[in-house]
Amino acid sequence: MKPPFRLDQHLRRGVQPLSNPPAGYFDQLPTRIMAQVAVPAHRPLLVWLWQAPMYVRTGLASTVLLGTFAASMWLGSAPLGVATPAVTLDAVPQQQLVEYLTSGETHVDMLDLAELPTRQLGITRQYLKSSPTELTEALDAQPAEDGSLL
Repeated sequence: MKPPFRLDQHLRRGVQPLSNPPAGYFDQLPTRIMAQVAVPAHRPLLVWLWQAPMYVRTGLASTVLLGTFAASMWLGSAPLGVATPAVTLDAVPQQQLVEYLTSGETHVDMLDLAELPTRQLGITRQYLKSSPTELTEALDAQPAEDGSLL
């Protein structure tokens, strides 16, 4: 078992004397501090930006951001000679489309076919020529449950 530790039983070390500062230290201190804080002779080109008021910096930043966005939209747009995907789909023969959809490699189900784009594509124009009587006959041919008529 350890004996209890008592601080008053141990001697203190003597206070070590402080050394004196070098000669002229306090006379040179202000000039040394000012030399470290002083602006260098060659100033960066954009130092005026940091000295400008906050509203100028904010306006400049928003203008640069808006210009970057506009330039990316302009450079990212398709050239005039390139066709859009809808136009290129119209150019595919119907037989080739049917073969693609009925092949075993593509996994197309009714949910995929039900998600049609909102705008009318050129390929579907030939299928949408129906009269009101044809539509009525097609709707009457659909099975109806008794619960859905309530």
